[in-house]
Amino acid sequence: MATVDTLRNNLIDKLLAISNKEYLLALNQLVEKSDVNIDSVKLSNEQILMLKLSDKDIEAGRLISQDQLDKNDLEWLKGQ
Repeated sequence: MATVDTLRNNLIDKLLAISNKEYLLALNQLVEKSDVNIDSVKLSNEQILMLKLSDKDIEAGRLISQDQLDKNDLEWLKGQ
């Protein structure tokens, strides 16, 4: 059976392909009126550690812009 994340991602992919406005409005109403139980996301110890490390990187100014990251990725891909 698919995990909740897999199901959610599959639904998102399908929603992105829908261009019929009325259909999307009807889906939106259905979702808004449903009794969705919003659970908090449980993070693993590794995910918490990664978030703490990223906070330290931000505090220390170890940042890179998205444009620079894209350029670095392209250079790396060309070298492969």
